[in-house]
Amino acid sequence: MKVLVNDPIAEDGVKKLKDAGFEVVVNHLEPDDLKVQIGQYDGLIVRSATKVRREIIEAADNLKVIGRAGVGLDNVDRDAAKEKGIEVRNTPAATSISVAELALGMMLAAARHIGQGTVSLKQGRWDKKKFKGIELFGKTLGIVGMGRIGTELAKRAKALGMDVIFNDAVIEASEYAEFKSLDDVLAHSDFVSLHLPHTDSTHYIINSDTLAKMKDGAILINAARGGVVDEEALYQALKSGKLRAAAVDVYETEPTTEHKLFELENVVLTPHVGAQAAEGQLRAGIQVAEEVIKVLKG
Repeated sequence: MKVLVNDPIAEDGVKKLKDAGFEVVVNHLEPDDLKVQIGQYDGLIVRSATKVRREIIEAADNLKVIGRAGVGLDNVDRDAAKEKGIEVRNTPAATSISVAELALGMMLAAARHIGQGTVSLKQGRWDKKKFKGIELFGKTLGIVGMGRIGTELAKRAKALGMDVIFNDAVIEASEYAEFKSLDDVLAHSDFVSLHLPHTDSTHYIINSDTLAKMKDGAILINAARGGVVDEEALYQALKSGKLRAAAVDVYETEPTTEHKLFELENVVLTPHVGAQAAEGQLRAGIQVAEEVIKVLKG
């Protein structure tokens, strides 16, 4: 059997596939080439870069499994895969700590102007008075989406002396946080961190109306998916001073190097690096290989 690794994964994952007896091809085929060549493969492994759309799946005559090294499956047409009897597997636990630590780091950066302080010093300025910040200790963190990542963030926030509340469409109990309605989470939180998938029901869950319900001077963190936030509404809330700051790792259109949010000083920005920690990528590579092996070995 042949497995195509179309986005880079840890070498340990590739080795695991080879040790299982598969012919492994590591390459990055663009959509047109992938559509032409996918028919010869039994397994396909991707991360977020490869978009496994219907036209590719329909050309996949021998494909039995699509493995996503990561959490989100918005780059895989699961309906088309189901119609063809192709299993879709991901690694939901592999990068939970990686993303949670980034969200925590972004909270600290937004609260203490770490990025802006770095830039100003490199530009030859000593803007000490400009960068008066706030502590996380004693503040309330509201987590929207209390899955694996939200839970890991809650653990770390509690260790820093924060009060943690949360809202989730499915989960209503956690040993690390108290369940509240979404409106209550927004109204009572000094920091709001988003950790939920982008679906029809979560599209623009943060919009002008929900932003208006947040505490004046709150800080919003989005290390989830770009489409859960109305970016124009966020821009206006930051520009007006409704929000103290925001930290953004994901964008509605990616990749992007031009965005209105990039103009604002009170925004911490990273280019969708939540899962980009060496340890998380190692776990993701190994786990996705294990999932593909399970399917192909029956």
